[in-house]
Amino acid sequence: MLVFPNCKINLGLHILDKREDGFHNLETVFYPVPVRDVIEIIPNTNKEVEFTGTGLTIDGNAADNLCVKAYQILKKDFPGLPLVKLHLHKAIPMGAGLGGGSADGAFMLKLLNNKFKLNLSTPKLLNYALELGSDCPFFIINKPCFATGRGEELEEIPVDLSAYKIVLINPGIHINTGWAFSNISPTPSKKSIKTIIEQPVETWKAELINDFEIPVFAAHPQIQNIKEDLYSCGAVYAAMTGSGSTVFGIFNTEINTESFTGKNYFIKLIN
Repeated sequence: MLVFPNCKINLGLHILDKREDGFHNLETVFYPVPVRDVIEIIPNTNKEVEFTGTGLTIDGNAADNLCVKAYQILKKDFPGLPLVKLHLHKAIPMGAGLGGGSADGAFMLKLLNNKFKLNLSTPKLLNYALELGSDCPFFIINKPCFATGRGEELEEIPVDLSAYKIVLINPGIHINTGWAFSNISPTPSKKSIKTIIEQPVETWKAELINDFEIPVFAAHPQIQNIKEDLYSCGAVYAAMTGSGSTVFGIFNTEINTESFTGKNYFIKLIN
């Protein structure tokens, strides 16, 4: 059985304060984007979950992969969960602010629920997803959402960018999320991202900010240059997504990406 986890972009990202549990309260809009990994599971006979991967190199131990963790989380509550071979084809860049790992974990939960008829409700899947990570619950819903709390408090909102063209550019720089958070100075919100998003896209440039851009651009000017080049190419809005390093541009005209070619960038055109 196959599923195709998609990535996301953040439309604005503001860090409000640090919580007593060590996490941060934030606000952002998650927007799903059709760049996809592939997950396949088939029956196995000698191991709970046997993991293989292709595509982009997947760092770390298989036991730490969120797909494997998703299986183990469900196995605790469903001891009869069948043994599986799990194959992940990785196409979404990692450490890139696109949420590819979170998507894989969430889609694995949904895949196991559907394949083995666990009859888990959406609220229950959201709870399991939160055990995997703060971004994971979004991919259970997988529709544009205004997110608060750690990112797990989700409200579906009517944001539709289908009339625009989007380009994703990743320069292959891995940004450590913990480092990015450690270089943020949280501040109360002067104007909610939800309010800004309701305005025309052409107004976002002046107000819709990703707080992580300040430390990341200072450490990696190349990423800032990509954002500036996207505006030079005619983007009506451009920003870094998540804690980086992917930058996206939203266009209402044809996109000329010639200035980005030949640089070993991951470039994806959408729409």
